[in-house]
Amino acid sequence: MTTEPPSLLRSLDRSRSLSERAKKVLAGGVSSDARRTTGVPLYVERGLGPRFWDVDGNEYLDYVLGQGPLILGHSDPAIATAVKAQADRGQAYSAQHEREVEVAETICRLVPCAERIRFNSVGSEAVHAAWRLARAFTGRGRILKFEGHYHGWLDSALYSVHPALDLAGPPEAPVPVAGTRGQTPGGAEALVVAPWNDLDALGRIMERHEGEIAAVTLEPVLCNTGCISPVPGYLEGVRQLCREHGALLIFDEVITGFRLAPGGAQEYLGVIPDLAIFGKAVAGGYPLSVLAGRADVMDLISRGEVGHAGTFNSNPVVIEAASAALAELTRDGGAAYTRLFESGRALMDGIREAAAKAGIPVLVHGPGPVFQVYLTSEPEILDYRAFAATDLAGLQRLQRELLERGVNTIGRGLWFLSNTHGEAEISQTLAAVSEVFAGW
Repeated sequence: MTTEPPSLLRSLDRSRSLSERAKKVLAGGVSSDARRTTGVPLYVERGLGPRFWDVDGNEYLDYVLGQGPLILGHSDPAIATAVKAQADRGQAYSAQHEREVEVAETICRLVPCAERIRFNSVGSEAVHAAWRLARAFTGRGRILKFEGHYHGWLDSALYSVHPALDLAGPPEAPVPVAGTRGQTPGGAEALVVAPWNDLDALGRIMERHEGEIAAVTLEPVLCNTGCISPVPGYLEGVRQLCREHGALLIFDEVITGFRLAPGGAQEYLGVIPDLAIFGKAVAGGYPLSVLAGRADVMDLISRGEVGHAGTFNSNPVVIEAASAALAELTRDGGAAYTRLFESGRALMDGIREAAAKAGIPVLVHGPGPVFQVYLTSEPEILDYRAFAATDLAGLQRLQRELLERGVNTIGRGLWFLSNTHGEAEISQTLAAVSEVFAGW
C-alpha cells in the first residue's frame, strides 16, 4: 500500500494567536519545559486513535502520544467509557475503593518484581519514594544513577541527564552535573554517577564507594537519551554487582513499563529488580505512577517506618482508566503488543530504506513500540556521550519538516507507537519521511 504524503499545513494563525496570549500568563508560554519549541507550539483541539487535530484544523499523525502514555491511541473507547462512568460516581474520596485493589492485584500478577505496590500520580514522586525506601532499607545515603538517564525533575534526581561534556568529568567516572539553577545545595553529594553499558567501570565505581550506595537506579532501556538498549549481559552484570555490594536495584520503567510487555522491560529483558517505577502507559493517558517491589522492602511503608502519602494517590477516575487500559493491553493474549511490535518494526525498516535511498546516514534502533532515529554514520550508540556526538540539530530539522507534512514526532528523535498505528498510517508516514529526505 502506498499513500501520498499530506500537503503542507494550511494555517497556524489561531495557534500563533493562542501562543501570544499564553506568553502573557504562562511562564515561557507553556506548562512543561518539554513543550518548549522554537516555532509555533501545537494547540490541540481533539485526538482520536493515531491522529489529532489542532485548533487551525490541521490533521496530524501522532508519534509523540503525550510523550508515551497513549499506548492505545487518543480517546480509546474503553478508557473513555470507564472514566465517564466513574466521573458520575465521584472524583476523590480520601478513602479506599474496590477498583484500586483490583488494579493492584493485576499489576502484582503481571510485573515480576511486584509483591507490593503503592500508587502515585507522576513518575518523579514515585522515584522519590523508591529512593527514600532504599536509603531506609539499607541504612546508606547515596544513590547511583547513570549518565543520560532521567528520573524526574525533582532536585534530588535532576543530575547528569544531558550535561555539558566540559563539566561532566571523564567518561569512565562521570561527575554529577545539576540540571537547573536553584537545586538544593549539596544535592550532588548524595549521588554517584556511572557511564551506561560499561560494566567494568560500574564495578570500579561501586568498589570505590563500598558501603555507601543504597540503590542503583536505571532505565532498563535508555529512552530519555535515544533508545539505547543494554548490551548483552549488562543488566545481568548490574544485578549481580548489586547483590555483591548490598545495594538495591531499581528499574525506572516510567517509559518501558507496559510498553514493551505486560510485565515491562523486566519481563522483556529477563532481569528482575528489587523495586520498579511505572507511569505513562499504565493508565493510557491519565496521571498515574506506581512504585512496585519486594515485600520486605515495601513493608517499611506497611509498618509506618517510611512515610508515603498523596491526596491524589489511587484517584478513582485515574484507577478506572488504568483498569481499562490494562484490560485492553492483556486482551486476546496480548494481541495489542503483537500489533505494536509489527508496526514499529515496519516503520523502522521503512525509515532506514528511505534514508539509504536519499544517501543520508541514519541509525534506527529500538524494540519497535518505542525507537530512536539517529542522524549518524556510527553503527551503534551505546551511551550518552555517543548520543551527544550525533547530529542533534538535524533531528530538530527532521521534526520540523515532518510536522509541516502532518507527522508529529519528538525533536530528539524518539518515536512512540500505539496499537492504532496500522499499515495505512505507516505508509503515510513513510511517504512524508521519503519526501523530507529527498529534499536534504
